[in-house]
Amino acid sequence: MLKEEVAKALKVIQEGGIILYPTDTVWGIGCDATNTEAIKKIFSLKQRDEAKSMIVLIETVNKLESYIREVPEIAFDLIEYAENPLTLIMPGAKNISPAVIAADGSVGIRVVKNAFCEQLIQRLRKPLVSTSANISGQPTPQTFAEISPEILEGVDYVVDLEQNNTTPKKPSTIMRLEPSGKFEFIRR
Repeated sequence: MLKEEVAKALKVIQEGGIILYPTDTVWGIGCDATNTEAIKKIFSLKQRDEAKSMIVLIETVNKLESYIREVPEIAFDLIEYAENPLTLIMPGAKNISPAVIAADGSVGIRVVKNAFCEQLIQRLRKPLVSTSANISGQPTPQTFAEISPEILEGVDYVVDLEQNNTTPKKPSTIMRLEPSGKFEFIRR
């Protein structure tokens, strides 16, 4: 089941499509983080201002240096010891679409701990965009059942995993991390 869903989602993403998928936090809308056209489809679906950046998911901490110019040493410890999923906003984004990079050159990046996401990102060999499965300004759905029909119909593929899981999920903790190692919490 997992392998088949990874293969189906991968095909859609490689063709420039957007998917609705389970993550280690809330359900996400995603695409190839290097494909600007696909990212624009997500902004359009979410009716979101393109100045509000989205996060990207990677499957292993070793990939951080592929997408961030200067990874502070503390980033590795923060990720390793975080009790909850942790998104780090760091400056010096590289090798991803400008559409996911904030005006200040930073990007939010999370090492995802979810078998589906890990396998999909490994096979894609690129980071995956992740943004909550809601229209901008509306509450973030905590379960699949709370996702609006507008979102379900607006994506190119809905991953057929974890849809019956009714355990409410929470978005990740977000920290801004400077190259010096200085950090601040944006969302706990």
